[in-house]
Amino acid sequence: MDFRLLGPIEAKRGGGATIPLSGSKVHTVLAALLLSEGRVVSDARLSALLWGWDPPATASAQIYTYMSRLRKHLGEEIEIVRRQPGYVLRAPGAWIDLTEFTRLDRLGREALADRRFEEAGTLLRDALDLWRGTALANATEQMIEAELPPLEEARMIALESRIEADLAVGRHEQVTAELTGLVAEHPVRERLRAQLMTALYRCGRQADALHTYYEGRAVLADQLGVDPGEALGSTYQAVLGGGLGLASAAPPASAAEAAAAAAVPAGRAAPSTLPAPYGEFTGRGAELASLCERLTREDGRPRRLLITGMAGVGKTALAVRAAQDCAARFPDGQLYVELCHPDGAPKEPAEVLVRLLRALGEPPAAAAAQDLEELVRLYRTRTSGARLLLVLDGAVGDRQVAPLLPGGPEAAVLITGQARLARVAGADTTALTPVDDDEAMELLASLVGRDRLEADPDAADDLVAYCAGLPLALAVTGARLAARPHWPVARLAARLADPEGRLAELAYGDVSVREALVHCVRRVGGPELATLTGLADWDGEPFSAQYAALVLGTAEEEAESALDALVDGALMELSGLDAQGRPLYRCNDLVRLLAASLTTRDAFPSAVR
Repeated sequence: MDFRLLGPIEAKRGGGATIPLSGSKVHTVLAALLLSEGRVVSDARLSALLWGWDPPATASAQIYTYMSRLRKHLGEEIEIVRRQPGYVLRAPGAWIDLTEFTRLDRLGREALADRRFEEAGTLLRDALDLWRGTALANATEQMIEAELPPLEEARMIALESRIEADLAVGRHEQVTAELTGLVAEHPVRERLRAQLMTALYRCGRQADALHTYYEGRAVLADQLGVDPGEALGSTYQAVLGGGLGLASAAPPASAAEAAAAAAVPAGRAAPSTLPAPYGEFTGRGAELASLCERLTREDGRPRRLLITGMAGVGKTALAVRAAQDCAARFPDGQLYVELCHPDGAPKEPAEVLVRLLRALGEPPAAAAAQDLEELVRLYRTRTSGARLLLVLDGAVGDRQVAPLLPGGPEAAVLITGQARLARVAGADTTALTPVDDDEAMELLASLVGRDRLEADPDAADDLVAYCAGLPLALAVTGARLAARPHWPVARLAARLADPEGRLAELAYGDVSVREALVHCVRRVGGPELATLTGLADWDGEPFSAQYAALVLGTAEEEAESALDALVDGALMELSGLDAQGRPLYRCNDLVRLLAASLTTRDAFPSAVR
């Protein structure tokens, strides 16, 4: 079965025959199920996409009717399942044009980052060829309003990347006319205007390139009240300085980066200390797209992004993947540094700065290595004006992070940590929660193989439940099964079934879920530890501070203060409000199992201060 969303919504059988689907609402329901990528679409979401703010009284019945029609038209190979609070579509083996577009776009941008320009252009052209007009063209106006903008933005980014590849291999004459039309259609997209300036300059039309800049500056001031950003401004400077010609070697991936690349001294390669990919990246698609969009914005504001969440939830894997996807936009280097020692103890800023300066080719003198103020001065001088991407992994607080932040807006900083930071705005914070069961099964299947899990689906479901949504636990489980191909899945499930031994089983090599959680516990104070261990026998349902106070024998205010501190330390999470408007708390099952082993000082003396 083939599904198409990048144009009018269509479903086709393998032989090419289009399945007749009547009405915008049936098409909208199909598109909503496909866009959810195997996740449940709630009745409320479907109602909003079908009728907006004014659903009919029979909305639920009508949604049921649309689902019945889809089941009838699509046949037995497509399964539409009722799962509270909505529906989910299962289409194993189906081809979806949006999924293929996303894959080709990702591969194309990776090739662009690696300077494989011909390959990048081919992949991105293939991705853009999948578009047959305006996406979701026959859906309801409510769906178009909600879902079309991100799809159009993805198409424009792919188009801009394809043009970057064409410019890099000398096709400036071929893309000039196309860019002229695109700039007229999208006058405030600065990257397109910078690309048109580059193409015009390389065609010997320097005056036209400058006119394009002046026109863009006027449009931005008139329509948005802002000055040109880094992409347009640096291209303008490059035109004036004659720095946009095609060099014999492959140029950087964009015109703006060509101007910024001059910040790297001749003969010195831009540093890159990003770790290798963390295996196959599964899930977190929305979070990854949002991070990449914010990392590459060029509006003059500091780009300081934070990924928070409990230990083992996948913060580092997401940060590294986002940094790798955006590496081409930071030609002066991509740096990664861990902010904690292997035992979980935080590193001093001076120690981290010495490492960063060495990576940047500016090792400090021995006398300066312990002088924090001098290290900060050297670091900010070296990074001033540099288009640098910095990943700070495992931050423990603002005091540790503050000296590590470059001074100018040209650099971007991506931080991971369990606690929120005052120096990062809430809008630039991505809070990760444990993955749901479907995502967990996908991650486990990518490590073990889907056939092996499908051979014993009940045991596979048990493994997912025992890992409590933690990608780290799932990775350890997958690694253990992959290393023992003769083991049935049920054998490991049986070993994980005992709560008292589960954390000990969730370890492989030098990776241990228990140790990752222990590092978090070591940072909490005595009252918080007493609260965590005192609630270890809780049954898993959300509870209020009033309930915790009754269990612990303390005042409600004391219990709430301790619970809030545990939330800040990513050992508890907020789970809504009760009927009286009071916050409800819950604890991940694996944290609860750890807490049960910390009920006495002898059980875990190093965690008690």
